[in-house]
Amino acid sequence: MTLVQAILLAIIEGITEFLPISSTGHMIVASSVMGIAADDFTKLFTIAIQLGAILSVVVLYYKKFIQSFDFYKKLLIAFIPAAVIGKLLNDYIDALLENVVVVAISLLLGGVILLFIDKWFQKSAEKGEEIPSDASALKIGLFQCIAMIPGVSRSAASIIGGLTQNLSRKAAAEFSFFLAVPTMFAATVYKLYKYFKDGAVLNAEQINLFVLGNCVAFIVALLAIKGFIGFLNKNGFKVFGYYRIAVGILILLLHFFLHPLTLV
Repeated sequence: MTLVQAILLAIIEGITEFLPISSTGHMIVASSVMGIAADDFTKLFTIAIQLGAILSVVVLYYKKFIQSFDFYKKLLIAFIPAAVIGKLLNDYIDALLENVVVVAISLLLGGVILLFIDKWFQKSAEKGEEIPSDASALKIGLFQCIAMIPGVSRSAASIIGGLTQNLSRKAAAEFSFFLAVPTMFAATVYKLYKYFKDGAVLNAEQINLFVLGNCVAFIVALLAIKGFIGFLNKNGFKVFGYYRIAVGILILLLHFFLHPLTLV
């Protein structure tokens, strides 16, 4: 992985992590186009730079993270389904991560759903609750698990989960941000553990790429989160639906007609 490739991947991570368009899907496709997707360090890098992205949530919403025990209780309740299912299905999930067709189909189907989300949840999106109950937090956590299929989008799944629990559009998006912190932190730590447990080491250049990648992802994610909330309140989800559909179709065309998206 070159310096330029690391920066590009970090920018993609920062932009897409909290938008309902699948950061994992974009990272898989981007690394595939660059021809580095099959490299073990690339796979580790694309997960580990999530730390920079989630740090942006802690910085932007630091007041939330120094509030009551109830805030952390709800996050824990919502996090448990992903922790359990992720552990049980880890090998299967890793296999799916190497299939760009799965990514494309997930982007397409999710895009179609986003075209209708504003209409389906119009009442709750505008006048819904601001804080989920414990039961609602658990259900949102179950929705988040759908995003273990690459291309679905953790953000989209958890936001939709929040809307089904009568949260306002803003509250659903923000709870999705908060839930990203324990979920992505755990995923990163587990990936690092798996990488190093067999004796793998990082050289100085790779460590520098990690540091740079996390810094870039942090800065870009800060800007993306600020812009997303304002855009979402004003415009809803439809534009993200059209974008997902367009990207999904493009991936399928590239994969089946030009063959640049080989992961092995």
